[in-house]
Amino acid sequence: MPTYRFFIYQLLRNYIAGSALAVVGVGGAIIGMSLELHPGQPTVILLILLLSVCCMLVVEGITFRRHLEPIHRLFQMTERDNATIRKAYFRTHRLPGLAVRRTLGPHMLGFVLPAVALTLTSRQLGWIEIPNGQLAIAVFASILIASLHAVIEYFLTAQAIRPLLMTIKSYGDPLAHSELSLKGKVLVAIPFKFQLSIFVIGALPVLLFVLSTQVRLTAKGDSSTGYWAWSGLVLIVSLGFASYAAWLLGRNVKQPIEELYGMMKLVRKGNLSVTVPDLYSDEFSRLVDGFNHMVHGLGERERMNEQLLQSYFSTLAAALDARDPYTAGHSQRVAAYALMIGRVEGLAISELDVLNKTALLHDIGKIGVRDNVLLKEGKLTDEEFDQIKLHTVMGENILRQIEPQEAMAAFLPGVRSHHERYDGKGYPDGLAGEEIPLMGRIIAVADAYDAMTSDRPYRKGMPAARALAILDEGCGTQWDPKYARTFIRAMGGLEHPGQVTLLTKRDSGSDTAVGGAEPGADAAPGERSKSS
Repeated sequence: MPTYRFFIYQLLRNYIAGSALAVVGVGGAIIGMSLELHPGQPTVILLILLLSVCCMLVVEGITFRRHLEPIHRLFQMTERDNATIRKAYFRTHRLPGLAVRRTLGPHMLGFVLPAVALTLTSRQLGWIEIPNGQLAIAVFASILIASLHAVIEYFLTAQAIRPLLMTIKSYGDPLAHSELSLKGKVLVAIPFKFQLSIFVIGALPVLLFVLSTQVRLTAKGDSSTGYWAWSGLVLIVSLGFASYAAWLLGRNVKQPIEELYGMMKLVRKGNLSVTVPDLYSDEFSRLVDGFNHMVHGLGERERMNEQLLQSYFSTLAAALDARDPYTAGHSQRVAAYALMIGRVEGLAISELDVLNKTALLHDIGKIGVRDNVLLKEGKLTDEEFDQIKLHTVMGENILRQIEPQEAMAAFLPGVRSHHERYDGKGYPDGLAGEEIPLMGRIIAVADAYDAMTSDRPYRKGMPAARALAILDEGCGTQWDPKYARTFIRAMGGLEHPGQVTLLTKRDSGSDTAVGGAEPGADAAPGERSKSS
């Protein structure tokens, strides 16, 4: 509450000072120095001004309370809910603009309309003598004075709301504070604000001078024909200069802001190589330098994080491969083969990065497989083979435990699905065709080739040509034909196209179930089959 009370005190102080300066100071000076008043008329004019000010205060006071109502309600509550806090926060941001509307609406009209009505009534009763021309000039002068007052009110209110906004943000649920932001929404554009402010500040004194001089000449009975010929030229030149200067200032401020905002949008999209050219010699030069320094620092940190993350994945893969000396380097080789396929197929850099990391971790679930099963040199029993098959699901579950979860989300589909078959006879979900995630289909080819060409305790690795022939035979059944054939071409193609060396029954008990294996066999490259 102390912050709110001080805020109200500031607004009232600013309002009283601005109104006194505009209405009493400027308006009174113009009337007193411009008009030739008869005895008794100053008292009538003063009374008209006082009554008009009272009307203005009543109308403007009602509007002011309505503008502050959401904020006042928040500070009256003992238990503040997030909806009320949010409404008060956004209303506070709008107060400077509302101050302008209030000054040019209830403030100005609440004064001008009663003043005109009272002046016409007093003139009808013979209490005052003011020609229609001078009355019209007075109304126009009131509009000019209210415009100047509105500009002052805007900037003073914009400064006054800053502590109040900080207090409002400190209320409520800390988790909801991120919502208390305009998120880049512009309530009043800087160029518009500057142009209008400079125009009002530059043009108003000239206009007031011209009008007050006209009133003075008319009151003295002087001819104003020559005066308006001269003052018209002064007005045109002055207003044109004020408009052009305001436009130049607005453009001068808008240009660097637009350049910085354009670069910020690129940074938001992940482009950390942007640099804003330093073309400014004012404070914007410091802002540009700070922005470039910040983006450079973000880029360096991003590269460091990427290196650490890549090392983290490689270390996990090496730790897994170290459990079995016969599969040492398997994950690294699978990643290299998968990247070769991805590059030939024209995958984007971001997709290649996901493919590489997924391939490095594709067998991470084998950490949960017992050594006596994982390292067994003979054929596996049904139960043991079922344990091996669980490593895809266990791998996905392991990665789900890593925080933040969204950092691992892209790798989960490939880790889970790299033993799915294109014909739907794989595991763990029995997916078929393009139901299988892209990373899983590519890694399945790379994993099979490395499994077939690597030495195992229970058999020697087969020649590359024979492994490629098996891949070719399994196109459309075990493997995605597109990526299998891409890999075959990338590896130099088949030695004898169309002649595929079929596996024997004994080979099917090693690492693959294509070729000479019986249809629907459960084993897949990289896994030993269950016993017959």
